[in-house]
Amino acid sequence: MSEPWFHGEDMPAAADWNMAMDDLLLQRVAELGRPLLRFYAWSEPAATFGYFQHYTDIAAWTSLRPLIRRPTGGGLVQHDADWTYSLAFPPSHPWFEFKAAESYKALHDWLRRSFERLGVTTQLAVCCQKEGPGQCFIGSEPFDLLWNGRKIAGAAQRRTRGGLLIQGSVQNLAQACTRAEWQEALRQTAPIENRVVEWSRMEWDPSWLQAAADLIEIKYASPAYNQKR
Repeated sequence: MSEPWFHGEDMPAAADWNMAMDDLLLQRVAELGRPLLRFYAWSEPAATFGYFQHYTDIAAWTSLRPLIRRPTGGGLVQHDADWTYSLAFPPSHPWFEFKAAESYKALHDWLRRSFERLGVTTQLAVCCQKEGPGQCFIGSEPFDLLWNGRKIAGAAQRRTRGGLLIQGSVQNLAQACTRAEWQEALRQTAPIENRVVEWSRMEWDPSWLQAAADLIEIKYASPAYNQKR
């Protein structure tokens, strides 16, 4: 038995646009009624940081600009060579019922199995390496994805009554596989073992694009929002 999912792959875009689109996914995924996997890229180097972090800390930790506050939690992520994606789940989907740690583990096990399909061996971290508090790819937490002992994938989550948003980053693994190969492997690998996904391409209609542009204006391009803490 298969379950329907949407997938989309966007052209490289500015950081404020990428965050606005993910925010919009969280707002509208209940209307879609099925999960959505979105791959996206960056038109210029940038950094994003967790919703609850302090801007002044982030500004001291990275020279990358712009600095954009994410709609999810988590730490600082530098987007100069990473592969990024997001997942949105409606409340009707079983994944929405996972506790945060269960969701994180399930996500990175999916990534682990997708890399295994490409002959790349990765592992889920079993404990912590506290080397850079607040900075996502320094040190590791349980269920982070490791390659050769180094963290190569992390994610942040936000759950509302209307859905669950996960924003994920994979550090560039060009020495092991291409981005396109990994994206295809992820789609070919069951998100949860013993489940089969039937993928449909998601096309953004003009109302989505306008709503994202509105979010940029009122939030993600606004210093008042990005520097509010």
